[in-house]
Amino acid sequence: MRSRQEIFGKMVKWSRYAARMLDSDPDLQGEIDHGRPFSSEEMGAFLDGSEIRDEESLKRALRELRKRVMLRIIARDLSGLADLSEVVKTASCLAEVSIRRSLGLLDKWMRVEFGVPRGVSGEEQQLHVIGMGKLGGGELNVSSDIDLIFLYPEEGETDGRRRLSCHEYFSRLGRKLIASLGELTASGFVFRVDMRLRPYGESGSLVASFSMLEDYLLTQGREWERYAWIKGRALTGNAIAELMHIVTPFVYRKYLDFGAYASMRDLHAQIRQQVRRREMHRNIKLGPGGIREIEFIAQVFQLIRGGRDGDLMKRSTLEVLSLLAQKNILPSGVAGELMDAYVFLRNLEHRLQYLDDAQTQDLPEKEEDLSIIAASMGFADTDSFLAALDAHRQKVEHHFGEVFSESRADSGLSPAFLSEGAAGELRVLGFSEPESTGARLARLRQGARYRHLPASSQKHVDRLVPLMVKAASERDHPDVTLARMLDLLEAVSRRAAYLALLTEYPHALKQVAKLACASNWASEYLRLHPILLDELLDTRSLYSPLDWDAVRANLYARLSEIEGDVEREMLVLRDIQHSVLFQLLVRDLEGLLKLEELSDHLSALADLMLSEVLRLCWKGLRAKHAQDHEFAIVGYGKLGGKELGYASDLDIIFLYEDERPGAQETYARLAQRINTWLTSSTSSGVLYETDLRLRPNGSSGLLVSSIEAFETYQMKDAWVWEHQALTRARHVAGSGKVGEAFEKIRKKVLVVERNLRDLAHEIVKMRKKMLEGHPNPGSQFDIKHDRGGIVDVEFIVQYLVLGHSFRHPELTMNSGNIALLGKMGEIGLIPADLAEKVRNAYRNFRKSQHRLRLLGERYARVAPEELKEERESVLLLWREVFASAVDDQSDREADQDGWNRHPLGIQGANDV
Repeated sequence: MRSRQEIFGKMVKWSRYAARMLDSDPDLQGEIDHGRPFSSEEMGAFLDGSEIRDEESLKRALRELRKRVMLRIIARDLSGLADLSEVVKTASCLAEVSIRRSLGLLDKWMRVEFGVPRGVSGEEQQLHVIGMGKLGGGELNVSSDIDLIFLYPEEGETDGRRRLSCHEYFSRLGRKLIASLGELTASGFVFRVDMRLRPYGESGSLVASFSMLEDYLLTQGREWERYAWIKGRALTGNAIAELMHIVTPFVYRKYLDFGAYASMRDLHAQIRQQVRRREMHRNIKLGPGGIREIEFIAQVFQLIRGGRDGDLMKRSTLEVLSLLAQKNILPSGVAGELMDAYVFLRNLEHRLQYLDDAQTQDLPEKEEDLSIIAASMGFADTDSFLAALDAHRQKVEHHFGEVFSESRADSGLSPAFLSEGAAGELRVLGFSEPESTGARLARLRQGARYRHLPASSQKHVDRLVPLMVKAASERDHPDVTLARMLDLLEAVSRRAAYLALLTEYPHALKQVAKLACASNWASEYLRLHPILLDELLDTRSLYSPLDWDAVRANLYARLSEIEGDVEREMLVLRDIQHSVLFQLLVRDLEGLLKLEELSDHLSALADLMLSEVLRLCWKGLRAKHAQDHEFAIVGYGKLGGKELGYASDLDIIFLYEDERPGAQETYARLAQRINTWLTSSTSSGVLYETDLRLRPNGSSGLLVSSIEAFETYQMKDAWVWEHQALTRARHVAGSGKVGEAFEKIRKKVLVVERNLRDLAHEIVKMRKKMLEGHPNPGSQFDIKHDRGGIVDVEFIVQYLVLGHSFRHPELTMNSGNIALLGKMGEIGLIPADLAEKVRNAYRNFRKSQHRLRLLGERYARVAPEELKEERESVLLLWREVFASAVDDQSDREADQDGWNRHPLGIQGANDV
């Protein structure tokens, strides 16, 4: 504990302002003895104990309060009892208490004469005082002015004997508030008030209605005002949510706004020009490496990403810098240096102001004053102090330059790429079709799309095209790579933010080129979802193993911020699904994922999305029969078997186990709502395409089924192919109780003893139908549908599960075709060596199919000689399994009459 004498000594030595206050009023020395910060409650109590009868007595009380608060802040700060957080919080509390107390009293006194201001709606109107700048951020300086904006919800008038319009009433009230705070009296002032951030600045009206503000922001709002409103915070008023609904979309764009770099760069250039003109290099706020540059670094990332990531809608600079490090937007080392510099500079700023209570950020010219500052900052001499200050400022200036410097990336190519003369240089760079590629480049610049772009976007395109050519030339197939990159460029050319991203981060182009060369499907996916370009900026995270805990936490956090906003909830689900899928895609193309691992991840992603869609849909469902649900989603096909691909649709059915009145109707509406959420096309695309035809009775059946009805159907009415589908079905979302009931039914159906000959006959007949439904007129081998391919393997496994689970219930486990084949070989249902060959064949089939899909091929077909051994192994196992059960004649004469009557028809069999 520091002694009173030590605290007093430092105060009068390092703050002439504090010394003058104590000399003029010795009673203020009592503030030195307080061992705690000056809280807002204590400030309020002081004002409660003051005699405040009119505006003059209000001014005296507020100024007396300021003296006491300031003295305690100085005492605690200079003696090391308070950190920066306490100092700025206390200064901000003083401003907020002063504003709220003054406004409350002044409004009360005015209402005696004029009555209550009311809008056209008849509702009471209140003045909304918006704290901007450091007051809005809760980071106020001890001798700062306060930036305010005055707003009110709607036009109207007072209801007293003397009536005023709301605009005139609040204008008078605002002027009185400014005087109560900023008027210089014999007792000094509380805060200087700056109103220049209001709409239209000094030429604008002192107060504005919400509608006027909204119109101004939409039609007149400038980029620097977006920056200013980041910290805007309503300190008073009864319609704050309505106000923020107007302001937030102006500040934070729904898209990633990389154009903010240029805007902030321009604003900083204007400040730098002002600094040079006024010779303000000693200014630690506006000068090089000063406080403002740190704030700009934090705020540019808020402007870019805040609309997509609500975590970044913070007002505190230190909070934002910490978040940027946590989210890997800024390297942790950089963020740490910026935070250290910010604390150092803000502490220095306060000590400069403690000297004489002056609103200054300039280092003193006098050596004596500089020595005082150095000592108050804890340095033995001015040289060591200045060295530490310069070190911090140099780091800030360096990091600011790294963030805001315009990309100097140069392709090293001539401007010929922007004209007809590109072919020659393309040939030199290794393009195999330079004439056609050059013609494509020429068409790009001559086309209507380019000509109709704003000049700034044309400039971005002109700069990007040579960089794209260079990046493509470094890949194995430059012509194809460049063509895909140009497709992307044309798709995003009207969206300045993406052009700005590629311009600001040219290294991202190398990643684009890499993806474009590796996969047409990946390139097309990026074209359809260009927001994923942002993922290419942090390759460390992009290539790291997927962290499911982090994915879930991010999803839940983002959804909680927008609870109840259906449109935004749907967008968040899609954005996160696209982001995770893209990370998996990149790792897949790098060879960092086995196909089985990829399918597991994609299936887990679908499970997560289905669970969240179910939760949100149930929460938003009106007129529910109960508050809790007994409803579940069951996945079939690739989802059920955990073999999802990138573009797989979801085969799902809906089940419930609930006898409460109204359950069927509620769950029918819920199922419809879920399907709508999954399949609706939004600005971020579709979440998943779905196929609901595997439910009982297919397309003609009810959308949802009770567990009892589902069991009855499966045991009495289901077709064999429906039991085949059941072999790889699983509960994926919703009630665990319903999921367990479904699994019991599934196993009960699978272990029914069946006539093997009849079963084989039905399955062979079904296989023939599917083959006829997918004709392959060419000579190539269709990996999925041709004989000896994937479908044959799946039918073999399904036959053996249905035919032998009666004796081997372990076959009912939904463990996948590869694992089941191994188990069937192990228990002797099929030759073990042949089982192993077919397992390997199935793996190779899926790998080849996956590779062809990534290349963008419509059909997964290969030359007949490819996969020949694998195909022969599958055909051999087919004959081994089915030859003894079905004779050729019965197979050829398979009756298709019953199949044709089924509501699903041939298409339904594709979903088995």
